[in-house]
Amino acid sequence: MNFSLKHPPKAPRIGLALGGGGARGLCHIAFVQALDEMGIRPSIISGTSIGSIIGAFYAGGMSGADLLALAKSVGLIEMGKMLDWSILSPSGLVKGHGVEEYLNKHLPACHFEDLRVPLRIVATDYWHREEVVFSAGPLISAIRASISIPGLFEPVKIDGHVLVDGGAVNPLPISVIRPDCDILIAIDVSGTNVPPAKKKVPSMFDSVMATFQLMETSITHHQMAITPPDIYIKPRLENVNILDFHRDEFIINSVDEDVLCLKQALREAIEDFHEKKRGGFLRKWKRQAHPCEPVIEGGKR
Repeated sequence: MNFSLKHPPKAPRIGLALGGGGARGLCHIAFVQALDEMGIRPSIISGTSIGSIIGAFYAGGMSGADLLALAKSVGLIEMGKMLDWSILSPSGLVKGHGVEEYLNKHLPACHFEDLRVPLRIVATDYWHREEVVFSAGPLISAIRASISIPGLFEPVKIDGHVLVDGGAVNPLPISVIRPDCDILIAIDVSGTNVPPAKKKVPSMFDSVMATFQLMETSITHHQMAITPPDIYIKPRLENVNILDFHRDEFIINSVDEDVLCLKQALREAIEDFHEKKRGGFLRKWKRQAHPCEPVIEGGKR
C-alpha cells in the first residue's frame, strides 16, 4: 500500500479490552507479547479482574517480556503471601492485603495519572448493582476492587461504596473504551469447561465459581451483541480453574494459535482501516475455533 510521504497515513487508535477469568488471564501476557512483536502499543486499555492487573502493568510501561518474567518469578511462597486467608471473616476467604502489597511493590505506577497509556478499570457497586469505572486516582485500590470475586476476596470500600469484582457487571470491558478507539481488540479468557466422562457432583467452591463463570459468559454475549469489538479472541483454556496460577506456563503457551490469529486479524484490520479511509470497509473478526476466520459485518462469513 503506497502513501505519499507528504501526507503519511494516520495510525488507527487501537484499544485493548482484557477480560476477567482468574488464572486464565495469565494468557493475556502472550497477547501483549504479540503486540510488542508487531511494534504496536494500544492507545487505551480496559481491564476487569485479572485483566485489570495485566492492564495496569502494561499501561505502566512494562513489555510482554517483562510481564512474563514477573509471572515466572512468583513462587509458592509469594503466592501464599498474596492469598492471606481469613477463615473467620464473614465477607470473604481472602483479605486481599497481600495482593495490595505485591502490587505496591511491583507496579510501575501507583496512580492512573502516572500511566503511559490511559487505563479503565471496572468494578461493581454491590449495593447499587451497577458498574463503576475507574480512570483516575489511586490505582491499587481500583485493582483490588476489580478482583474482589464474591465469597473469595473481601469487598472493598471506596468513598462509601462497597465494591466487588467487575465481572459481575462487565467481564469483558469493551463498552468502556469503544468510543475512544478505531480498532478494538477484546480478549475473552472465560475459558471452556469440558465435563469428565464420569460426571461427579462439584465441590461447593467449584460450583460457585463455575456458576459465576456462566453468568459472566452470558453477560459478555449480551454486551457483545450491543457493542461488538473489531477483533474478538477467545482461547479454549480447557478446564483451567480460576486459582490455577501454578499452571502459568501451560496457560501462556496454550494460546499460541490464538496469538497467530490476533496478529493476522490485526494486520488486516489496520489495512481495512486505511481502506475505509479511502472508501472501503472495516471487517469484524471473531476468534472462537480453529482456524481463524473473519466475520463480516452482520455475522455472515
